[in-house]
Amino acid sequence: MEQTPLISSASPIELDDIDKQIINLIQLDFPVTVHPFEIIAEKIGTTEDVVIEKLKRLQQEKAIRRIGPVINTRGLGGSNTLAAVKVPAVQIEEAAAVISKYPEVSHNYLRNEEYNIWFTVSAPTQERLDTILSEIQEKLKCPLLNLPTVRQFKIQVKFKL
Repeated sequence: MEQTPLISSASPIELDDIDKQIINLIQLDFPVTVHPFEIIAEKIGTTEDVVIEKLKRLQQEKAIRRIGPVINTRGLGGSNTLAAVKVPAVQIEEAAAVISKYPEVSHNYLRNEEYNIWFTVSAPTQERLDTILSEIQEKLKCPLLNLPTVRQFKIQVKFKL
């Protein structure tokens, strides 16, 4: 199944060696300390200011979306699901904007399938998750699939640059 992110950069950005080293380090081993960027800088032989500036640029150019923890929603008593909507081609941009307005939505993809916009939702309660899906379906007036997790298989991904 082919998938395309609904938000994409026009062209790939160029990464220098320091950019690559920073990205490789922060993916799975971000220092939990008062000065994490100083620790990263020491590991790659540069300064804290350089690391901070590089990360700002990488975020501005959309090479990285954010720096933050990955929360186990279910472990905290919340709910999550994979959902899909069947949206007419002329409504795709509008639908993506509606879906993306919810901070509980973490991924939003266009696919070349009957149900063409797929997204994940994580909410603090099942009630909130149900409300989000209902609101999206009501606003879009399109069929929506809710595909709740039956059994979760976690994998760890690290992209070595």
